[in-house]
Amino acid sequence: MLLLRSLLFNLFLYTGIVSIFLIALPTLFLPSKFALLFGKFLGHYVVFVVRIFLNTKVEIKGISNIPKTEKYFVASAHQSMFETFALQAVLDYPVFILKKELLKIPLFGLYLKKIKSIEIVRDTTTKDNLSFFDKVATIIKNENRPLLIFPQGTRIKTDERVPFKKGVGRIYEALNISCIPIALNSGNVWPKNGIIKYSGKITISLLEPIKPGLNRDEFIKNLENKIYDEIKNIS
Repeated sequence: MLLLRSLLFNLFLYTGIVSIFLIALPTLFLPSKFALLFGKFLGHYVVFVVRIFLNTKVEIKGISNIPKTEKYFVASAHQSMFETFALQAVLDYPVFILKKELLKIPLFGLYLKKIKSIEIVRDTTTKDNLSFFDKVATIIKNENRPLLIFPQGTRIKTDERVPFKKGVGRIYEALNISCIPIALNSGNVWPKNGIIKYSGKITISLLEPIKPGLNRDEFIKNLENKIYDEIKNIS
């Protein structure tokens, strides 16, 4: 039963994603706001199939912590493919930082470029990476959209506690705006490896903003503690 449910979920998930991408093809030739609308729809679709096929409730906590009138960026825990889609339904058209390799995926990469995603070559020092933080600051200054980053750098298990990448501290300093931490427990339902998915409850918890003004190391430590402590509470 568990395997059958997981197979049905995967079938409807990927069929839906491909269908939405195909329907949205004309947006590649239109202003980016149209592609962003389809991205938000895709986020809602993924939440829907999780609820229907995995019998899993998705709870969003702390929406009131999102600033109404000031710029902010978001640093989210990363346990699953779930949040890469679902956070588009929660946030106002986020700007993603992502691996450069993702831009090479047929069709998917075109959409990522269209919505002004920011690529980085991880764990290397390249000419592009040296100007990366200036590029991030410029884009966020000119866009009325929040930056979304996953400071753990990769998907991890719910009970893992890995140090955050130092780059999140440099982004915090470069942007000089508030950071909204996000804790979640999606890995309990949608593990990073294997085709089996589970029933349960996914909680996405938006925490109180970390204001600008801390030094880099203080910010990273504060961010880690907030996110990992909340993951314990919701898991």
